[in-house]
Amino acid sequence: MNELIFIVEEAPEGGYTTRALGASIFTEADTMAELHAQVRDAIACNFDRGQAPKVIRLHFVRDEVITV
Repeated sequence: MNELIFIVEEAPEGGYTTRALGASIFTEADTMAELHAQVRDAIACNFDRGQAPKVIRLHFVRDEVITV
């Protein structure tokens, strides 16, 4: 696997949640720096050495509601 994509959303209570596409990996963090560290840690825990993806892509999803 060369690349793993994570969907990142803002949590209602603050911070971020993220889940991987194509792998059962989920993590959360309060800040962006913490999120990067948590994702790296989750990759290390879920892949054997040398089997981890070379690129981790974070895709941010944000919902906005506009009233008319």
